[in-house]
Amino acid sequence: MKNEVRALREGHGWSQAELAEHLGVSRQTVNAIETGKYDPSLPLAFKLARLFGKSIEKLFDPGE
Repeated sequence: MKNEVRALREGHGWSQAELAEHLGVSRQTVNAIETGKYDPSLPLAFKLARLFGKSIEKLFDPGE
């Protein structure tokens, strides 16, 4: 699944570890989300959306 997490994280000047700390997950989880290897749970997707002030639909694109 495509997402805007990396661009938003970098826009805030955060490392993957810093974002992970904000979310209460590991840096590896953040990396897996950014690379599309892991689709976050709904609660984690909501945390990301709230943190960045975006809707889930703006953060994630399920594609075709």
